[in-house]
Amino acid sequence: MDLLKNKILSEGVVLSDNVLKVDKFLNHQIDPELMVEIGKEFHSRFKDTEITKVLTLESSGIAPAVMTALNFNVPAVFARKRKSLTFTDDLLSAQVFSYTKQETNMISVSNQFIQPGDNILIIDDFLANGEAAGALTNIVEQAKANVSGIGIVIEKSFQSGAAILKEKNYRVESLARIESLSNHTVTFSGGNE
Repeated sequence: MDLLKNKILSEGVVLSDNVLKVDKFLNHQIDPELMVEIGKEFHSRFKDTEITKVLTLESSGIAPAVMTALNFNVPAVFARKRKSLTFTDDLLSAQVFSYTKQETNMISVSNQFIQPGDNILIIDDFLANGEAAGALTNIVEQAKANVSGIGIVIEKSFQSGAAILKEKNYRVESLARIESLSNHTVTFSGGNE
């Protein structure tokens, strides 16, 4: 997706060989026009698949997930990282480790929002080691629902996440695949974009 690649090149900041900062358009400040196009692109890639809900993880996945759900005309659901007084019963939960935050969180979704037989499209902002997407697939499976696909905005193809998910027979579609972040330069890899 050229629009996304251009944003990464013009506004992304390579912090290390493993970390790309995209807070100018995705992780802190959100570019709504880019999100609209991301939603259209995910719809185009998964339109041959029955989708009843789109699932993501708070908070950076919410914008692309909502735009994707809009294109499918289905609800968007997000897994929450923190419990509240109103979010305590009948939860589907899994643990996820965040590489960039170096912490483990329990994520949860109310079981009223993912039902047995639902066809779930998982959308996430980044795919590195597959921790977040793996935890979301775990939640879907706990609900006895189906993972219809996994859409990733930015994949770090030099890390193992995509391979791990594909080994489990999940369909993974990434809009931008980064082959390398070495020397403070973004190098994109071909295929699946």
